[in-house]
Amino acid sequence: MDTRRLILFVIFSFSIMLLWDAWQKEHAPETPVAQTATTPAGTPADKPQESGAFSLKKGERITVKTDRYAAVIDTVGGDLRQLSLLEHKADDSSGPYELMSDASADKLYVAQTGLKGDGLPTHYQTFTSTQTSYVLQEGQDTLEVRLSAPEEKGFSVDKVYVFHRGQYLIDVRYEIKNNSEKTISPSVYYQIIHDKESNQGSKMMPTFTGGAYYNETDHFTKIKFDEMAKKDVSISTKDGWIGLVQHYFVSAWIPAGNAERKFYTTKLTEQDFSVGTMVPVGEIAPGTTKTVDAKLFSGPQVPAELEAAAPGLDLVVDYGILTVIAKPLMWLLTHIYELVKNWGIAIIVLTILIKAAFFKLSASGYRNMAHLREMAPRMQALKDKFGDDKQKLQQAMMEMYRTEKINPMGGCLPILVQIPVFISLYWVLLGSVELRHAPFFGWIQDLSATDPYFILPILMGATMIIQTTLNPPPTDPIQAKVMKIMPVLFSVFFFFFPAGLVLYWLVNNILSIWQQWAINRMIHAETVAKKGNGK
Repeated sequence: MDTRRLILFVIFSFSIMLLWDAWQKEHAPETPVAQTATTPAGTPADKPQESGAFSLKKGERITVKTDRYAAVIDTVGGDLRQLSLLEHKADDSSGPYELMSDASADKLYVAQTGLKGDGLPTHYQTFTSTQTSYVLQEGQDTLEVRLSAPEEKGFSVDKVYVFHRGQYLIDVRYEIKNNSEKTISPSVYYQIIHDKESNQGSKMMPTFTGGAYYNETDHFTKIKFDEMAKKDVSISTKDGWIGLVQHYFVSAWIPAGNAERKFYTTKLTEQDFSVGTMVPVGEIAPGTTKTVDAKLFSGPQVPAELEAAAPGLDLVVDYGILTVIAKPLMWLLTHIYELVKNWGIAIIVLTILIKAAFFKLSASGYRNMAHLREMAPRMQALKDKFGDDKQKLQQAMMEMYRTEKINPMGGCLPILVQIPVFISLYWVLLGSVELRHAPFFGWIQDLSATDPYFILPILMGATMIIQTTLNPPPTDPIQAKVMKIMPVLFSVFFFFFPAGLVLYWLVNNILSIWQQWAINRMIHAETVAKKGNGK
């Protein structure tokens, strides 16, 4: 395989690797999940409901407004039925981003809790509240929403939400008073209901939406809706969280302490699934009150806030198999942004730094290509001389490489070394919520969306055309046609890519053009000098 074919192979392979990595994220083989439930059916550790028993009734609505949330709590179950993130825009920028909603059967996303035990309120129970509207006032750091269940069989239960200023963590507390004459041992469950179709990205840019959990034994594990449809998951553990992950955002139930708990999934209907955890409360003696605490994180995938919320929650920011490279790149990008205060400029600065880090490695590859460019007339002469005798042509070319001390692989190996970094940065720019609706300049008002006028992809295609003129001209007519078509194909692909990613490639191409052009001039001058000296 000659150098030009190898270059084409590298470019094609890089494209395939990006597409394959994206496909793997969406269609990776199912992860075996241990079925470790040890409690017989009918005990408090059983699931709160079985398949086919699902219904979502609506009662009175309680509105909650904080600096970060606009929420709606339904008196049926005390469910969190709607949750808008005030600091994040909707996809069409028409208002705040609505993370949770029960407004449509096609887009269902609800956080539920309940108690399992005779006489205790489940998520079907209707609660009451002293008011229907709560607002976090200036000077207030917390906002408490208290819901009370009607007393039944001597049990008095309050469900309390506590919202915090400047946080995406919500405290959810049960206060259980046993006014009966018997000791009880109930369980509490926390679950998220979600449909299987919404928030799945596009065919060109698929993203994962589904269940996920973390514990010290299994670490971070995703659960697809297709897996839930085949078999309910049941896992006994002593730690961790479980929740719902989607592109940019996550909701996770985090039970307090290290009490024994069970993670589960349940197929509710053909369309809807629950992902949750059940925790034994312990004994509550007659005449005593017990408080049961948990936290709900529901918000954007900002690593610092995820790390502060719970161990392992930051792993939902998934950069694939190259996380070890991607995380330092994101760390560096974030620190650059703190200096320049513009994510587009931060991407440009990061691109320059990466290019500088690979400057010498790239230079060695460009020098090889520059030498091959200077040798192009001689290669064409060899082809004319040997005609269709490919064996003699290949031998003559290899002899020329040895004589001129040129490594035909040298132009491609530096590119292969850089590919892991390129792919890592690809996932950083694709998966970072910080770039969502982040403006650059002019017509680019969202670096996570496609360029609305396709200017950046067209400019990138133009830079690729310029690059092909700087490369050694292919002697094979088919290769020459492929090299002409390649920039057009790449431009079409990048029409569907986020503007931030295209900006990176455009800047990288411009820097590469400058470096390759400078090296081409230098090698050409050396070649002319050698000819002038009769060498």
